[in-house]
Amino acid sequence: MADVLPFRGWRYDVAQVGDLSDVTCPPYDVIDPAFQDRLYQQHPCNVIRLELNRDEPGDTGPGDRYRRAADFLRHWQQEGVLLHEREDALYVYHQVFEADGVTYTRKGFLGRIRLERFGEGKVFPHEQTLSGPKADRLLLIKATQTNLSPIFGLFPDADNAVQSPLERAIASVPPLEATDHLGVVHRMWPVTNPDAIRQVTQLLHDKPIFIADGHHRYETAINYRDGLAADGKLDGSNAPANFVMMMFVGMADPGLIIMPTHRLMSHLADLTATDVAAALGSHFQTEVVGIGAAAARETWERIELDGGQGIFGLGTSADGQWTLAEVTDDSPMAALAPDQSDDWRELGVSLLHKLILEHLLAKRYPSAQPTFKYVHLLDEVTEAQASRSCQLACLVPPAGIEHVERIASHLEKMPPKSTYFYPKLQTGMVFNSVQ
Repeated sequence: MADVLPFRGWRYDVAQVGDLSDVTCPPYDVIDPAFQDRLYQQHPCNVIRLELNRDEPGDTGPGDRYRRAADFLRHWQQEGVLLHEREDALYVYHQVFEADGVTYTRKGFLGRIRLERFGEGKVFPHEQTLSGPKADRLLLIKATQTNLSPIFGLFPDADNAVQSPLERAIASVPPLEATDHLGVVHRMWPVTNPDAIRQVTQLLHDKPIFIADGHHRYETAINYRDGLAADGKLDGSNAPANFVMMMFVGMADPGLIIMPTHRLMSHLADLTATDVAAALGSHFQTEVVGIGAAAARETWERIELDGGQGIFGLGTSADGQWTLAEVTDDSPMAALAPDQSDDWRELGVSLLHKLILEHLLAKRYPSAQPTFKYVHLLDEVTEAQASRSCQLACLVPPAGIEHVERIASHLEKMPPKSTYFYPKLQTGMVFNSVQ
C-alpha cells in the first residue's frame, strides 16, 4: 500500500522575508556556480544556503558546507524566519508555466510517504541513479535532519479524483506564491481539513507511485533511515525518518508534460549526412530534410507528428544538414540489450544509444570516443550545430507517461536522461523535518 500522510511543515514567514520569489530556488541539480552566487545575493535568507551551501574561505573540509547549512536552518527556525505549521497539512501545489506557446497548470499536492525499498511495495523508480549525488544529499540530510526538496511522484488517476477534495478545500483561499527565474509561477495552499485529507489518503492507499524526479533523494532518504536504524536511533515504525516529503501528481493531470532531452555529441569524426545514412544502412529509412535551423524545426515537427519512439533527427554539423531517420529493423536490440523488456528496447533513447550510437556508428567509427551534452530546447540544438560546438546533434522523441508506467512496473529503470518533467519543483515552498 502507499502510506501517505500529512505533516507539519516549516514555511517561510512572508511578513519577515517578503516575496517568496526572493527566498526560493530550483533544486540543486540544475544550479551552476554562477546561478548559486546570484541566489546568494538575491536575499540573505534564500534557501540556496540550505540546498546548496557554497564553500567559504577558511573552510577546513567539505563537511563545513553541510554544518553551515544546518546552522542557517536552526537560526531561521529560532528567529521566526521559518514558522512551524500548527496542524498536520497536505500542501496543494500548482505550477503555471508556458511550453511551446501554450499555458499549462500542473496540479498536485505535497505530503509525506512511507519509505519502501524498490520492488518491495508500491513505490517504483523509472531511471538509473549515480553514487555521487546520493553521497552529497546524505551528508546534507544528516546535518539538517530535514527534507528540503520534495520527491516528484506520479500515480494513475484517470478522472483526477484524488486531487478533487483538495481543490474544493482551496477554492476561496489565496495562495502563497513565488515566481522562479524561468517565469514559472508556483502557488501553494496548506490544507488542514481532516475530511479532505482523509479522502485523499484513502484514495491513494492502493495506487502505485512512480518516481518522476528525485530518485537520488528518495534513495538517500532510505539510506538515512537505515543508518538511524543501525545505530538504534529509529524510534518505531512511525518515526519521521521512515517517511519522505513527496509531490503527488495524477498521471492524467492536463498540466503534466514530458519534454524531450536531445543529445549533442562531440569527439566523433566530422560526419556528413551521407556518412550517417551509410552507417545506419538497412536498419533505418533516411531522408535528408534540408540545411540549417529551418530544417531542424521541420525535422522536429515531423517527429512530433509521427508520435512514435523509433524516429530521430540527426544533424551533421560538418555540412549543416538534417536527416530524418526512422527505424525499419530493430532486430539487433535483442542481443544488444538481452536483459531488458521489449518495452525498454522500443524506447527512443534505448534505440538511439544502443542501436545507433553503440552499435551502428561504433562499428563504422570504432576509434571514436563520443561525449554528450543534454539539452531540451530546439534553439539550443540549432545554436550548437551552427557554431559547430558538436559534430552530431540528435533530436530524440520524449518517452510518454505510459512508457514510465510500463517500464517501472517491470521493475526496470529507463536509460539516464529518458524523461524531463518540466518545470522543476521549487525548493523552499515548504520543508519536512525528519527528526
